[in-house]
Amino acid sequence: MEVTDIGNKEEGKVWHRKPTPGKGVLVTVIRTAQQAKTVRFLHVAFDTTGDSFLAGDHHGNIYVFDISRNRFRLVQKTGQACTALAFSLRRTTEFLVALADYTIKCFDKDTKQMVSWMRGHEGAISSISVHSSGRYAISTSLDTAQLWDLDTFQRKRKLNIRQSVGIQRVFFLPLSNTILSCFSDDSIFAWESDTLFCKYQLPVPDCGPKISYKAFAVTRDGKSLAAGGRSNLLHLWCLDSKQLIRVIQMPTQVRTVRQLEFLPDSFDGGASQTLGVLSQDGVMRFINIHTCRLLFHMGSHDDAIITVAVSPNGRHVVAVMDNGSINVYSVQSLTQELNKPPPSKVAVVSGGEPDQGLSNLKVKVRSDVIHRPAKTSGRRTQVKTLRPPAGSTAEDKENELPAGLNKKRLVALLKAFGEYPDKYRMFVWRSLLCLPENHAAYSSLTDKGLHSAYLTLHDKYPIKSHKLQRGLQRVLSALAHWAAIFGEVEYLPLVAFPFVKLFQNNPMLCFEVVATVIVNWCQHWFEYFPNPPLNILSMAENVLAHHDKELLQHLVDCGITSQLYVWPLLETLFSEVLTRDEWLRLFDSVFSNHPSFLLMACVAYITCCREPLLLCSQKQDFEYFFHHRNNLDVGAMIKEAYRLMGNTPADIHPKNMLSDFTPLTRGQYPVFNQYPEFIVEYQSREREKIRLQEMEYLRERQEVSALRADFVRRQAEEEAYHVQQELLQKAEEQRRNILAQEEEKLTQQRAKLAAMKRELKVKELQLLDATRSRFLKHQQDLRAKQIQGLDQEISRKMDLRERETAAAVQDLEVRQMELEAQRRRLEQHLLKEQERMGREVAEEVEARMRRAEREEESFTDLLHSTKTNMQALEESLAEACQLGLESDWQREVAERLQQVEAEQERKRERLAELHRQALAEEERLADTMRDVAGRKWGEVMSTRAQLQEQQLSSADKDTQRQMRIRSPCSTRGLPLPTAVSVGTNAVGPAVRPNSATSPKQARTSMVCLNSNSPSESTSTNFSLDRGRAQLDSSERELLKEIRALRQKLATRAREGSSASSQSVHTLSSVS
Repeated sequence: MEVTDIGNKEEGKVWHRKPTPGKGVLVTVIRTAQQAKTVRFLHVAFDTTGDSFLAGDHHGNIYVFDISRNRFRLVQKTGQACTALAFSLRRTTEFLVALADYTIKCFDKDTKQMVSWMRGHEGAISSISVHSSGRYAISTSLDTAQLWDLDTFQRKRKLNIRQSVGIQRVFFLPLSNTILSCFSDDSIFAWESDTLFCKYQLPVPDCGPKISYKAFAVTRDGKSLAAGGRSNLLHLWCLDSKQLIRVIQMPTQVRTVRQLEFLPDSFDGGASQTLGVLSQDGVMRFINIHTCRLLFHMGSHDDAIITVAVSPNGRHVVAVMDNGSINVYSVQSLTQELNKPPPSKVAVVSGGEPDQGLSNLKVKVRSDVIHRPAKTSGRRTQVKTLRPPAGSTAEDKENELPAGLNKKRLVALLKAFGEYPDKYRMFVWRSLLCLPENHAAYSSLTDKGLHSAYLTLHDKYPIKSHKLQRGLQRVLSALAHWAAIFGEVEYLPLVAFPFVKLFQNNPMLCFEVVATVIVNWCQHWFEYFPNPPLNILSMAENVLAHHDKELLQHLVDCGITSQLYVWPLLETLFSEVLTRDEWLRLFDSVFSNHPSFLLMACVAYITCCREPLLLCSQKQDFEYFFHHRNNLDVGAMIKEAYRLMGNTPADIHPKNMLSDFTPLTRGQYPVFNQYPEFIVEYQSREREKIRLQEMEYLRERQEVSALRADFVRRQAEEEAYHVQQELLQKAEEQRRNILAQEEEKLTQQRAKLAAMKRELKVKELQLLDATRSRFLKHQQDLRAKQIQGLDQEISRKMDLRERETAAAVQDLEVRQMELEAQRRRLEQHLLKEQERMGREVAEEVEARMRRAEREEESFTDLLHSTKTNMQALEESLAEACQLGLESDWQREVAERLQQVEAEQERKRERLAELHRQALAEEERLADTMRDVAGRKWGEVMSTRAQLQEQQLSSADKDTQRQMRIRSPCSTRGLPLPTAVSVGTNAVGPAVRPNSATSPKQARTSMVCLNSNSPSESTSTNFSLDRGRAQLDSSERELLKEIRALRQKLATRAREGSSASSQSVHTLSSVS
């Protein structure tokens, strides 16, 4: 046998090794919690397939064990022990759990969510039975059984019994709509599940010991019932014939039967033959009910069984053991003898020694009225009677009530005892009022929600219990939706409240009771709406006038009308002047009699209180009297009401003016329109208008309150802010004072520290002064030696610089002499060229003068302009040469000065290099002058060639013109000057005539150099003299610049020596 400990696992395998065929116990399941404590399993239940079963432990954990798949799973944690388990047959994933708090919860094993929560029991629930259709379920406790609708999870019926007669078990029979109820007095009744009509009562043996049935079992076909209890006898009934067919005696070891279970077989068609009997010794014995033989057993004295569950397919049996574990048995492995059907009326189980034989036991079954004998075995038993047979009188038919009750007998019982039993009062009232229980019609009324007239009911009628408040609100809203007048009647809450308090767990019954009371006992109340029913009050006043004229006269003398002494009793239905028990006793009689009995009860209340009323004279006293409880014998008042019902004359009797009792119609509630509709509609409109105004007022009031709350909140915040600021300021002042004190202390400490620092600084300064004086003296000595050396070096350099300057000046003078010599040679060359050109020009001038005389005055202007251009060209060329010489000399001098200033320390080598650079610059300058002069002369020659061409063309034109005018003089055009190439050699520039020009052109060119008049030659000589003057002036300016340069160099040398000396003195002073 394999043992599986599931511990705290939420899922896993049931067994880890496949069970060996032939073993009865497949697996034992235990659950151990912390510290190795065993958690006991309490109940088990199979599903419809027989492959899975539920198991619940005393910690409230519910597990599902799947035998076919070898899996278990934790599906719910309820937190409290379960008392019963059952699967829902319609929705296979849902199951019902009865808990220790007397409630039933429905869960879904797949989603692990709670589907519904059903309340209503006042004791522990012992069993749950589900109808074969899966729509209904019955839960059974010791004092009541309740029928639930599993589609809506609402309670449909409730069976209440007397405390002296407890309920053993109530369950559905398979494949039928029959409910079987078994009571503690061994009576067994069968009821129709839809109408709760009592179908039959099973006979019980009259003789023999009392069995006290505790355990019941029904076959799958619903045709056989087995019962056992505190005896070793088992009773077997045939439910088709409703007869006891067999009494089976168990072995002597069996003293009490705890549980009975039929073992199904696949081939028995539901007529099971094997019955399992669990006895007080913890052993479950399986017997054949036909052969009465013991087939096999499970459990033992050491390993006792507490409860079992048999799978619907008959393959497995699950047993909860005494040690809290679960054993799973395989039926196939336990036995093979299950289908041997030889019948037997009474037999003894052959597995043990036969006890006292019961072959002489006689079973008496009565066919008409089935009841228990008055006395059996010297003990008293109760008699339970079924409904009487169909052959009854017409009067009895009128007095017949639902659920098999008779009104005439109930009234007789009421007169005898004065009230109905508390346990059965609600049941009797429902029968007397013939409530239709129109679920659909009531649901249509409740679906409309709360009526607007009762939204603020709690303000006018505050009730401590919120549940009762909501119940009253729902019932009143349903009444208002049923008839419009009930939304306007102000005293309707007073009428309905007592019934709401009685039926607070069933609002539909409460609504139907109130509606029945209004339709029957409140007849003609609303004809004078909104005033009290004056006609009804007049009826009561007439009855009082007939039976007690003195009291009526006293009331009239005091000015008290029926609206003050009758209407307060009617509008509250005596709930203000009577206690709960007194009120229930009164309405037992009210509901059992004609609707006029309520008016007679009012008159009886007044007449029974005539003595204190005769003593009252003030209106306030009468008002207080009829709105508060008084010392009154309710029994005497009820008897007086019965007396008034019988002794009142017919002409004033309310019975003749009020209709007989009329129950509510089934399916739909009747139409109620016995009221002035126009008044009700007007009031409803006005009420709606007032309600809207109130809503607007409340909205505005809410806004004002919100603003006020906001203002108060802001004011509180401001006050809190100011308080906080004051606290912060105080704290800040405190901290400032603390800081001031600390700063004062710190200042004192700093003063002390500063004094110490000053002393140390003075000492340090004294040491530094001594050290600095010694160092300065040493530095002064060093600086004096350095200054002396620098002075010597400066004087040496100055001498050297003066010698270098003198040599440079001598070089410049030599160069000047050379330039002067070159200038003189150039002048001589120019004079020679001038003389030569003068001769050529003189010759040409003479020829030209002769030719010019013959030319017209117009040519003179042209020649004058040409000479002007030539002079400008010559002057520009001379100026360009002169400016080129000046700029070259200035640049050379500047470069030499810069080099001299930058290279003062390089001595003679640098001066020689500068001399070489000066010579190179002179050569470059000469080359540049030659190039410029060549370019200039080239331009002049090209210009003269163009002019000569123009003169030739003009000469041709003149010849042609002279020929036309036949002039004897022939003239030639003035040619342009020829080009002069200027070359360079060792001596100087030389002027050569162009070899390409003819002698005639040479003569012409010489003539161009000299003007036709003496003024032209004079201007030419003047230009040459001006060039020499410019050269002399440039030389003088160059010499002046050289002298200025020498002076600047000497000045800078002196400034540098003085600056160096000052820096030496400064360094010595700083050190």
